[in-house]
Amino acid sequence: MCRERFEFFSTPENPGFTLISLMKITSTLCAAIVALHGVAFAGGKGWSSDYAAAKKQATESKKDLLIDFTGSDWCSWCIKLNEEVFKHDAFKAGVKDSFVLIELDFPKDKSKLSEATQKQNAELGEKYAVQGYPSIVLCDAEGRPYATTGYQKGGPGKYVEHLNELRGRKAKRDEAFAVAGKAEGVEKAKALVTALAAMELEDDVVANFYGEVAEQIKAADPKDETGFGKKAAAKKRMMDFQEALEELAGKQDMDGALALVDKTIKQGGFETEDALQVMMTRAVIFAQQNKFDEALKAVDEAKAFAPKSPLIPGIDGFRKRLEDSKKKGSEPAEKGEAKPEE
Repeated sequence: MCRERFEFFSTPENPGFTLISLMKITSTLCAAIVALHGVAFAGGKGWSSDYAAAKKQATESKKDLLIDFTGSDWCSWCIKLNEEVFKHDAFKAGVKDSFVLIELDFPKDKSKLSEATQKQNAELGEKYAVQGYPSIVLCDAEGRPYATTGYQKGGPGKYVEHLNELRGRKAKRDEAFAVAGKAEGVEKAKALVTALAAMELEDDVVANFYGEVAEQIKAADPKDETGFGKKAAAKKRMMDFQEALEELAGKQDMDGALALVDKTIKQGGFETEDALQVMMTRAVIFAQQNKFDEALKAVDEAKAFAPKSPLIPGIDGFRKRLEDSKKKGSEPAEKGEAKPEE
């Protein structure tokens, strides 16, 4: 990798290098360069690991940022995306006028990165609410995200087309912001809601980068005619529920988890899809306890609650696995095989 990025040559002042000494010097210099800059880029030349410098470059060149959150030495889909897309000249040519490229790596081999780069990447991973790898985040020059994506099949040409389509979300965002800047009251709030919705970002990302927009919506729409406040409150309740559930799961407190789910369902106030997910949590808890009859009943109750939900196909698949597990658990044990405990 170092040989691809740096040229080494002899000079009249240094005529006595042997092949062995040159190899040692090259190896040492490569290690120093990696430690200094923090990464040997998976995508090759054209990528940066310095977030602040990349933002400055994007501002000066009037380009957007493409941030690749990757696990270069362990994430199979990251490696696949690099091999099929990022390392190809067709990709680099396709994005050179639109994006400054940033690679933020989370390798298993930490020696690949300096401590400063590891710290930077960890902070940015949290700020951009990265949940998995690869996560490709498209941002304006200020670092504000407007779209996210990941691996896409089809090669470099198709990927560039995909990125160009996602850039349309920034255009819609900015158009809505412009409308909001000329409006007042509920109309201003509606335009701001449109701007946030256009980007299709996760709630955590919106909170981290567009918190002031949410405050403007609330101020412009005190009676919540847009419904933005109601949805935000429901999302907050869902997050609180998930955090409480994770804490109980960590303690293996199944009874406590079931009590929390039942209490949350009774309180209500969720959007349909969120309510359905809460109800399905009961099924998952029962399944973990091998209480398959109770789990199947919980699934059927959830399906009856929202029979036309787009989540139903996945729920049906989960139900089929429950039925298979129940059947397997009730089959007589083979000779020499212990029968599962009830």
